[in-house]
Amino acid sequence: MAKKVIVYSTPTCPYCHMAKDYLKENKIAFKDIDVSDDSAAAQAMIDKSGQMGVPVIDIDGRIIIGFDREALAAALGLK
Repeated sequence: MAKKVIVYSTPTCPYCHMAKDYLKENKIAFKDIDVSDDSAAAQAMIDKSGQMGVPVIDIDGRIIIGFDREALAAALGLK
């Protein structure tokens, strides 16, 4: 079953690009939300994660802060 993946990011964040590239390489569909352009989404990200930094990745409600390849692989069942 496909997982619901949301990436909260900004266009200038190198770790955001790395995380999205990783998801694309593994053929994982995701919704990309630019929090630099959407204050409501930024607040939702902060409420979910307690973090103001990006990327914040929400995989079926599991929050991963930053580009953590091992945590992403585990949450996505790629190990």
